[in-house]
Amino acid sequence: MSRIGNKIITMPAGVELKNDNNVVTVKGPKGELTREFNKNIEIKVEGTEITVSRPNDSKEMKTIHGTTRALLNNMVQGVSEGFKKDLEMKGVGYRAQLQGNKLVLSVGKSHQDEVEAPEGITFTLANPTSISVEGINKEVVGQTAAYIRSLRSPEPYKGKGIRYVGEYVRLKEGKTGK
Repeated sequence: MSRIGNKIITMPAGVELKNDNNVVTVKGPKGELTREFNKNIEIKVEGTEITVSRPNDSKEMKTIHGTTRALLNNMVQGVSEGFKKDLEMKGVGYRAQLQGNKLVLSVGKSHQDEVEAPEGITFTLANPTSISVEGINKEVVGQTAAYIRSLRSPEPYKGKGIRYVGEYVRLKEGKTGK
């Protein structure tokens, strides 16, 4: 029994869902997302409620059932509210700048790293050491934030690097003298 797959998705006001042979298009105030789902999964829209059901209890259908519902819920949430990941930079001289839709990072390398914003993603800077990645597609927001973090992930001795806000970096003890 899939606990997540059996949950009903409630559509907020202003969100429309169109299902054309399991190619689902969700339109909302923030934008539009389209995704193709497995043909065997049944997606029903009744008023403001969306239900996802599977034809049988085979192992393949059980695995797809909950995933389909979660992806559909993320689409509905994305076009109505959007998603946001916050990153912070720790280190002397570490800073970020916006140049159009490009994020320019100075993170202790001999050159600056430039990150081009993918389609539908916006970068905002509250200050030179905090970056926000925002968009309607949860996957793209997460991948973009993970890529930015990978440019200088936190090191375990001083904790310098780019990290998610609230991420705990366990610090190691340095060498001790004899």
